[in-house]
Amino acid sequence: MSRTVAVVGASLAGLSAARALREQCYDGHIVVIGDEAHAPYDRPPLSKEFLAGRASLDDIALGTPDDADLDLEWRLGTTAVGLDHLGRSVLLADGSEVRADGVVLATGARARRLSGSEGLGGVHVLRSLDDAVALREDLATAGRLVVIGAGFIGAEVASTARTLGLEVTVIETQPVPLAGPLGADMGAVCAQLHADHGTRLLVGTGVAGLVGTGRVEAVELTDGTRLPADVVVVGIGAVPNIEWLADSGVSLGNGVLTDAHCATNVPGVVAVGDCAAAWSASRERHVRIEHWAHALEQPATAVATLLGTDRPASTPVPYFWSDQYGARIQFAGSRREDDVVRVLEGSCADRSFLAVYERHGHPVAVLGMNQPRLFTLWRRQLRAAVLTHS
Repeated sequence: MSRTVAVVGASLAGLSAARALREQCYDGHIVVIGDEAHAPYDRPPLSKEFLAGRASLDDIALGTPDDADLDLEWRLGTTAVGLDHLGRSVLLADGSEVRADGVVLATGARARRLSGSEGLGGVHVLRSLDDAVALREDLATAGRLVVIGAGFIGAEVASTARTLGLEVTVIETQPVPLAGPLGADMGAVCAQLHADHGTRLLVGTGVAGLVGTGRVEAVELTDGTRLPADVVVVGIGAVPNIEWLADSGVSLGNGVLTDAHCATNVPGVVAVGDCAAAWSASRERHVRIEHWAHALEQPATAVATLLGTDRPASTPVPYFWSDQYGARIQFAGSRREDDVVRVLEGSCADRSFLAVYERHGHPVAVLGMNQPRLFTLWRRQLRAAVLTHS
């Protein structure tokens, strides 16, 4: 391996890649490029403790004292605009370039925005630290919040806003929130947390547009209803940051397309985290996994590929968690529509249970609400089963 690696992306996946390079004995130059001016920080608290004012920037920093030994060159506040794979260089928005023999693509994803919301005050997405700071300032003087999208980000923002005393309404186009990742039955159980804590949940309805001049005043639904709003949060998914690679020769789809070892079609270029769609043999397609644990663990495989180390392909068991209204929701595994789900411990009515998803009589996923110890045991069993059969 030659002497310079460029890591494009300075969030969890990028930092994990830089750490993995040193852990796997790479002693060359490492340049970490990030479009945000901030040093790497943890994103999950942005919708919870940080948004509520209970956590500071220092509290959510990802860096540790040991990172000083990594000897990294940081290029923060600089956006990558192109990749010249023939000239082996990353082109930056300031006109400079970083010549590199190996490249790790870790540019993540950005929040999807609502059409027609551009330039309207009081309308927010939540993906970055700057997003969270702006939203926190707006919530401090607001009385009514409307959240568009009842996914995990939307639900967590709604939960935090309720603790701050706001009147909150959540709008979801699907008849059951979280039915995609959890299934209709368990999605409905988790959605009941909103009603338990005084949040109004409107399902099966869409947004026709936003009302206001200069600043949002209401959200208009497709049935003509207008919901007064001082602040609106749009939580309708994320888009991988891959447009800058359009002329790079790297294969793109719903993310940067890679094999199971994180290698792209361009030699010396690997991709990790939210911007990458890795080949899954079990699903027979490329899969993009937007989970914190994946961004932490996957870079070790990518770095081994980049360094030419003999390492088995990663066989991840998807895992994510969400904290809503004081409840800890945890999920691990891969669910399909025809899987059978059974509650093995606790009670859905008590908001404390563990449910297992089975396929042909075998467990393939597990969901826990306020059952951390039992969930951890089942998650380990799922990981062991995947490793045994991979």
